Amino acid sequence: MLEEKDNLLEWLSLEWFNLSTLGSYDWVFPAVLYALPVVPLLFILKWLFTLNTRNKLNVAMFDGKLSWQWTSLLRFIPDILFILFIMLVLVALARPQRINEQVELTAEGIDIILALDVSGSMELQDIKPNRLDAAKEVALEFINGRVQDRIGLVVFAGDAYSLAPLTTDYDMLRESINSIGFKMIENDGTAIGSALAVATNRMRGSEAKSKVIILISDGENTAGSLDPQMAAQLASGFNLKLYSIGIGKDGKVPFAVDDSGKTLYVETKLDESSLRDVADIGNGQFYRADSKDALQAVFNSINQLEKTEVSEKRFRDTKDYYQVYLKWALLLLLSWMLLKNTFITNVLED
Repeated sequence: MLEEKDNLLEWLSLEWFNLSTLGSYDWVFPAVLYALPVVPLLFILKWLFTLNTRNKLNVAMFDGKLSWQWTSLLRFIPDILFILFIMLVLVALARPQRINEQVELTAEGIDIILALDVSGSMELQDIKPNRLDAAKEVALEFINGRVQDRIGLVVFAGDAYSLAPLTTDYDMLRESINSIGFKMIENDGTAIGSALAVATNRMRGSEAKSKVIILISDGENTAGSLDPQMAAQLASGFNLKLYSIGIGKDGKVPFAVDDSGKTLYVETKLDESSLRDVADIGNGQFYRADSKDALQAVFNSINQLEKTEVSEKRFRDTKDYYQVYLKWALLLLLSWMLLKNTFITNVLED
């Protein structure tokens, strides 16, 4: 593409006629360009029409045939210049320009901590392939839908640990979620209070307009030294909003297959009381998800409730280039006017 220089004679460069340069333009009136091939065609038809209607002098010639002289082609130069003049005027009328558009996105992000239960009961297969893997898949989709939000990860079983700090590095978050597995925490159990405490500690210094903890668990608090309700009150004191999700079905659910291929079942029942209390204290909501689709719907609902407002500003810089082609057109017009009054138009034909 032609570089733009502050030079008065820049328009004389032949690079303005490169296909790459012409292809880089946005044309305001592109339909005008369809007339370009018509111009030389009209002149060719005019020349063919007048070829046999010219006045010829009756002069006596010597025997023999006159040889063709290349100089007889010079008489076409003025017509060619005039054709190019009209074509350049059409190019200018099509108004070539270049548009530099920049989009600036600004967002007041939300800080979100995902607290995920990785205890042994999350291995139950009432939600395929199992409760933990289903929660991981939906969490990954949730991250993909966020814009400019800082997201952190907390995992818990008998103890609770921060797996990822609040960050907008979504690639790192995806890797962290994919790395979550069973037995990553040695002590089994369900330390809901500890998980909330770790998440609150991560949120303490946050200055985001909205701070959210999403707790996903399938059991009651059976481990840790901190009561879930007390931990929820602590989180509420830091203006954190708590959403709790109870995952899994009640009744007999499959959990493994023995050596003979027989599916083994276990009786399970979700204790919703502590999860409901946590959500109520934290000014959030409690959700029950007994299938992957239901879990997806829960995250979609939270996604709408905690939506980041993104404002968009567009900066549009437009520069016209029709003046360049008008200058070339005027140059060719002056050349045509000069040549019309010279010997060139009177060069004899063969």
